[in-house]
Amino acid sequence: MLAKAESNGVLGVEGYLIQVEVDLSKGLPAFNIVGLPDVAVKEAKERVRAAIKNSGYQFPIKRITVNLAPADIKKEGATFDLPIAVGMLSAMGFIDEKRLEEFTLIGELSLDGEIRGVKGVLAMALAAKEGAKKGIILPKENAKEASLIGGLEIIPVESLKETIGYLNGDISIKGLKTSFEPKAASRFKVDFSDVKGQQHAKRALEVAAAGGHNLIMVGPPGSGKTMLAKRFPTILPSLTKEEAIEVTKIFSVVGGLPKTDNLIAEPPFRSPHHTTSNAGLIGGGRIPKPGEVTLAHNGVLFLDELPEFKKSVLEVLRQPLEEGEVTISRALTTLNYPARFTLIGALNPCPFITKMQMKTPPFITKKRAPA
Repeated sequence: MLAKAESNGVLGVEGYLIQVEVDLSKGLPAFNIVGLPDVAVKEAKERVRAAIKNSGYQFPIKRITVNLAPADIKKEGATFDLPIAVGMLSAMGFIDEKRLEEFTLIGELSLDGEIRGVKGVLAMALAAKEGAKKGIILPKENAKEASLIGGLEIIPVESLKETIGYLNGDISIKGLKTSFEPKAASRFKVDFSDVKGQQHAKRALEVAAAGGHNLIMVGPPGSGKTMLAKRFPTILPSLTKEEAIEVTKIFSVVGGLPKTDNLIAEPPFRSPHHTTSNAGLIGGGRIPKPGEVTLAHNGVLFLDELPEFKKSVLEVLRQPLEEGEVTISRALTTLNYPARFTLIGALNPCPFITKMQMKTPPFITKKRAPA
């Protein structure tokens, strides 16, 4: 008995379709998952087994093989719990296969059959739309995030049993409509108008904001460099719909999306500590993850105490500053991440210059008498 279900994965910050093939055959009882799964995907065996039993269905005592295609791409996370369970029940004859072909399924299963939220839903919804799918069945807590994508039916579910009931037509679930509704009020807790004085610095920031220029502020401690930098995003224009979806997709993939908002409509502000590593700033890992330069895409990257950063860390900023993207190559894959941001640096004057500025009056040279 063979059944197929459609799901989605994320590679970098882009989503792609994954076909979950489930085969039930005679032989000694076994449960194998193939297709380059990571540890979290392999552990789905225990979650799926418990979720099926606790949802009122009998787990098949057969040789079970699950293939995640394409098999040459590394699969990560608990996203495939729901499609594996649904595919298994479809192979047993509990679900209408024709209706299953219309949707992609994503979601993590708890042991009692409830469905939990996952990361990267926005990228997955975009992949489902590009794959000409009718809709996507996903956890209820991720539904608002996926509703940003138009032309796709969003079906929020809370349990495995509810999912099966919907696929069989036993129950109806009202799909969410597309809702691109950024908040009218700014999410920033500070504002550029809070700054009193500092006319030269404020003028420089306004020019940088208007022209998209990078900026370095030099001044003694306590002169207001960090205060000004934190308020810089508040004078930048709000993101367009395309820019907001692009930024929201990045934060969704890394799990940094605010729980109160399903959309980031204001320019992001990132301020990494000066002890950050190359991978932390530019991105990296065995399967490369986005770094601070990507999280600052369409926003601001603020490097406080600029001379304290390692030379090698600062040198990796060359490519994103020149090209607006960063390319990370590893043995498994090569990924391109967007990284178009405004760079603001802040540093203190060196001790020698500070001492020279404090000398009063300045050095006076004795004039020679005329010959």
